[in-house]
Amino acid sequence: MTSWLRRRDHNIFTNATSLMVCGLLAGVVVAAAAFPAAAMTGLAAKAGGQTFANLPSELKEFSSPQISRIYASDGRTQLSQFYDEFRSDVPLKDISKNMQAAILAAEDRKFYDHNGVDLKGVARAFVGNSQGGAQQGASTLTMQYVRMSLAYSATNPQEVVDATEDSAKRKITEMKYALQVEKQLTKDQILERYLNTAPFGAQAYGVFAASQVYFNKKPKDLSIAESAMLAGMVKAPTSYNPTTPAGHKEITARRDNYIIPGMVTMGAITQAQADEAKKEKVPTKVKQIGNGCTSVAKNYWGFFCDYFYRWWMQQPAFGSTEYDRERRLKSGGYRVVTTIDLKGQAAARTEIAKRQKDESQNAVLLAGIEPATGKVRLLAANRKYKLDDPDNPQNKISSDPKKAAKKIRGTHPNTTNPLLSGGGDINGYQAGSVFKIFTIIAGLEAGYPLGYTIKTEAQYESKYKTSPSDSSACRGTSQWCPKNSGKGVGVFTMWSAFAKSINTYFVPLEERAGADKVVAVAKRFGVQFRAGNDKDMADNPEKAKGWGAFTLGVSSSTPLDMANAYATLAGDGMYCQPTPVENITTKDGEKLEIGKPHCIRATTKDVARAALDAARCPVGDSAQMGACNGSTAGPTKGIVGHPVFGKSGTTDNDKTASLIAGTTKLVVAGYMANPDYAEHRDRMSHDIINPAVQHTLKEYMKGKPKQQFKKPGSTKIAYGDQRSIPNVECDSLGAARAKLESAGFEVSIGSEVDSKCPKGTAAGTNPSGRTIKNGAVIIEVSNGKNEKPETPEGGPQPPGPGRGNGN
Repeated sequence: MTSWLRRRDHNIFTNATSLMVCGLLAGVVVAAAAFPAAAMTGLAAKAGGQTFANLPSELKEFSSPQISRIYASDGRTQLSQFYDEFRSDVPLKDISKNMQAAILAAEDRKFYDHNGVDLKGVARAFVGNSQGGAQQGASTLTMQYVRMSLAYSATNPQEVVDATEDSAKRKITEMKYALQVEKQLTKDQILERYLNTAPFGAQAYGVFAASQVYFNKKPKDLSIAESAMLAGMVKAPTSYNPTTPAGHKEITARRDNYIIPGMVTMGAITQAQADEAKKEKVPTKVKQIGNGCTSVAKNYWGFFCDYFYRWWMQQPAFGSTEYDRERRLKSGGYRVVTTIDLKGQAAARTEIAKRQKDESQNAVLLAGIEPATGKVRLLAANRKYKLDDPDNPQNKISSDPKKAAKKIRGTHPNTTNPLLSGGGDINGYQAGSVFKIFTIIAGLEAGYPLGYTIKTEAQYESKYKTSPSDSSACRGTSQWCPKNSGKGVGVFTMWSAFAKSINTYFVPLEERAGADKVVAVAKRFGVQFRAGNDKDMADNPEKAKGWGAFTLGVSSSTPLDMANAYATLAGDGMYCQPTPVENITTKDGEKLEIGKPHCIRATTKDVARAALDAARCPVGDSAQMGACNGSTAGPTKGIVGHPVFGKSGTTDNDKTASLIAGTTKLVVAGYMANPDYAEHRDRMSHDIINPAVQHTLKEYMKGKPKQQFKKPGSTKIAYGDQRSIPNVECDSLGAARAKLESAGFEVSIGSEVDSKCPKGTAAGTNPSGRTIKNGAVIIEVSNGKNEKPETPEGGPQPPGPGRGNGN
């Protein structure tokens, strides 16, 4: 055992010493006559034996603030850290002997000889201080530990003042506590706690933090010179700050002239070691220690880190107020393993950077979420996650004319706004036709199968109202009359209408299901409705009944909202709250349940599986139960190389463009929008957003097995109640209409087609054969071009095609 590390037992002599201290304190250290009257303050005069005995002696349980560390889903890669005080406790065995000796040489060379109070030191301090000389503290290392403990266990500001004020009462209280601490803890335990609690300046608290900040090494690796410098700083971290000229001079002198010689005197090191240690230069720079999301190890992790922080701040389990929650994060010493997938996150940022510069006012935003868990796997944008420096701004003037007039800068290239997840000033962005999925779900829930047919026109006169001055109103009326972006005329099912994004299919389907029911589906699937007007409509069912444009995606949403909405389909109808957390462990090793997947049923399995089957069409995959007959983002399937589903979307004048694409493992939602000004004049391009989404998903799925989506348990949700279509070939149009309507179909007259029937009669129907009960049937009109001459009476009848199926 090293000679300077002397241990002592709690024996009869120890107890006698404690009694001596009590007696000494009861008499105010020595007889009052031995001190000038100035020493006998009111507090000191009352510090008789009874008063001392009544002082508390049990320290409150406390935990010094600890760093919380945030890791990626691999559990190894640190994203960031949060702290009020940069501190992380380490056991004494992981602190070098040099550091242990240096702190004793600096603060308490008799540490192993006393019982918490140095009698001679106390007497010397009282005499010296009362005679007006240099102030002497006489605080042992144990008493200093008591002082720090009282400050950290304080429950209000006054208790902090009481624990740190320069008064006789505080000193006497510390002595009483110190005596008790020495009975409860070993010397090694006291030394370990002191080294883990003491302040070292530069926001470093405890020896772990100090060794990182000043020397970028672990405490067990500290040299004699390094240990002596750190130990010398505890007394006055600001005065002995080595990064200032005056402080550097002061700490060098204290290290070389007091602490290192003290280590020699104590027998901790030899004179030769001391001489060698003094040759080492005291550093003039310190390592900058990151704190929070602006200090993530890689900048493109910042938006995910920000989402985690905002998530944490909303969790009541961490405190009843945001202040309490932040304190827990920054002082609790948690180990948080998040859900971010580093490979997927890197791929997203790379694919974005290939297509859009950070300096562009138009943002490309990608969010990825795992079905059936709600785990957020990626959040990426063409932005730097940082605060723009007001003294040296990089951000351009805002594209919003009102803000530009005031010289307010926009959010490109630097921002800490939650562009992908929403919150604060970010309500979201209109995403267009990706919202049609909610109409499909509402329709299925209302009993309309995927095969439900509607005869669509280029423009549809709906039952919904709008302003007569609105460009979407039928001329001279207040009826809302939406159009298709293309022709979109014909008979469509949910499969084919979703494949080609037929507006004039989804508005009448919304009418049948009920717009309020469609809005309710969106709420169940996680759309947040942050914008004031959107929220007002969504929260008022009567108003929602008239929200016809909702199916076309006029409500604001975020990529994270919609990634999770589509992930709910792949999760068999289970909506899982988005979470950035895999697991959270306390500093004591306890696993918390907070952040685990929390899922509720948003719709039935069969509805989810059926809606997903329709959603395979727009992205170039094949529906398992129906015919797509087209797509809007067809290359997706070929690029990803796995079974996929999803939808593209565009708003009026291409002010936003979106694509959602997913597999059984991940759903990625991509938006291209201007976060600063929704009414901009740029046209957002699917040539940018589509490949960014497609290739991000492709990279994420590399090496993962191909997994097919599940079919509904019943075919009825796909095909409904099928009915045979009556034969109307060559009937007059009136007779054909009457025959079809009497069979319960919704009938309309279509265009002319080549037919053997007489011109102007029914050539057949579309669809032919069978279709859904109450479905749409178009009568195709014969142009007579293939009309055959009548066969002479009594002559042979040539065999003809089956009747009723048309061409």
